[in-house]
Amino acid sequence: MDMWFYLSEQERFNDFNNEGALIWHETNIPYAIWGPESTRSLSLKYYPSEALKHNGTLYAHVFFARSGYPPDPSDPEYQPLAAFGRTHPVVVYLPKSKTDKRKSLLGNSEDSKKGEVVSQVVDDSQADSKDDGPVEWISYWKPNVTINLVDDFTKYPHNAVPPNIAPYLNVEPTSGNYFPTISFNEFWLLRDKLIALNETVEELTLNLEVGPISMTKWQIFMQIDQSFQVHRSYGSMIEGEADELKRVFLEGNPYLLVITMVVSMLHSVFDFLAFKNDIQFWNKNKSMEGLSAKSVVVSFISQLIVFLYLLDNDTSWMILGSSGVGCCIEFWKIGKAMHIEIDRSGRIPMLRFRDRDSYAGNKTKEYDDLAMKYLSYVLFLLVACSAVYSLMYERHKSWYSWILSSLTSCVYMFGFIMMCPQLFINYKLKSVAHLPWRQMTYKFLNTIIDDLFAFVIKMPMLHRLSVFRDDLIFLIYIYQRWVYPVDRSRVNEFGFGGEDDQASASEVPAIKEEEKKTN
Repeated sequence: MDMWFYLSEQERFNDFNNEGALIWHETNIPYAIWGPESTRSLSLKYYPSEALKHNGTLYAHVFFARSGYPPDPSDPEYQPLAAFGRTHPVVVYLPKSKTDKRKSLLGNSEDSKKGEVVSQVVDDSQADSKDDGPVEWISYWKPNVTINLVDDFTKYPHNAVPPNIAPYLNVEPTSGNYFPTISFNEFWLLRDKLIALNETVEELTLNLEVGPISMTKWQIFMQIDQSFQVHRSYGSMIEGEADELKRVFLEGNPYLLVITMVVSMLHSVFDFLAFKNDIQFWNKNKSMEGLSAKSVVVSFISQLIVFLYLLDNDTSWMILGSSGVGCCIEFWKIGKAMHIEIDRSGRIPMLRFRDRDSYAGNKTKEYDDLAMKYLSYVLFLLVACSAVYSLMYERHKSWYSWILSSLTSCVYMFGFIMMCPQLFINYKLKSVAHLPWRQMTYKFLNTIIDDLFAFVIKMPMLHRLSVFRDDLIFLIYIYQRWVYPVDRSRVNEFGFGGEDDQASASEVPAIKEEEKKTN
């Protein structure tokens, strides 16, 4: 076949004699024959018109014809059954990139009065009442146009064409046959590659490619795009996540990608097991001897800060739901670690927390208070320094956002501090028999996996360093387990001691003998 590629500001094209509109012409392109001669490409510079710079529209008109036949219907040699074509817009209209409402709260930066433009493109589904005032739409240039001829010879029943294929099928009405399907493949065209059009744009890059595509691959691309659209409509995927997933396949090493997928599955399994054993431990726990109640409270506060931070940053509802459930579980653990009472003496009922007898009646509370006393000094100093730095050199939407971001940064960077009181209690009691070691083992395996991700995934340096924060704590836990021998007289993780098990085992024969006498 021969191919003609025209660019025009008109949606319907009939000006075949306009040499200025003809951008690309190829001859002798084989159909349904896979080989180097089946794929053609061209890169060129396009100079936009004034109308295009001011929200104008531009269409790509692609025509195919059997070699030797013209695509122009007014040509005497034109054959209707030998030529076909399709039109596709080269310009897409999207809401203008949102202006960041963040500013310097101290008002001492030069750009505090003007917003910083976010570089990402906003999805049209997000152009709703969240923005103040009317939404401004602008045009974006597609720098890559990929034309695929679908390799398809399927015989479809007249009224039973699959619904995902029917819109693309170009059926010739007299014979009932269909022309080869032309598909403009934009699956790998990421949003950040689009170029905003305005009066300052003088020239644009246009990369053209024509080639075959198998029916299976074409349907997979359509199915994945439809799946992304469904997830975005349900709120389970925010705009930009689909492009990031595609970027992993485009820029990532295939072997590293397979390893990452396997490791991610293991991470999910270990995370579920750690979650299961954590619930099981606290549900069956009968004694707080040797356990840090204050670490449980600090863990709940940290989880609540992260949840409020995600809520303030318009995060996907699925992530919010997961964080909210984790926050409720941390609060439930407080109820297992302490007595929670409702004080109705005042006008407003309030929650009061009281230490359990197994926690307050031994050295555990004393050691826990001592550890938190000194660690709180370090924590407050780090929080104050981080908050002051963020206030002076970073931009925020409001004072509330500044407080949340400062607290969240401290949770991410210094979260290991809340695990230190337990180390101090273990050191003073010279025992680790009271700890949920099964749950901690799964968490330690997840920490090793996080270390691997820190090397293979791009992330800020501070976040990369924070990934290794738990490693030191877990190594100290392992050292303590090796140094302190197992004390069979101490209460284990389910509230029972080894001597109790031996005593109960010795009582079983006596009970059975008594039952025999009774019978």
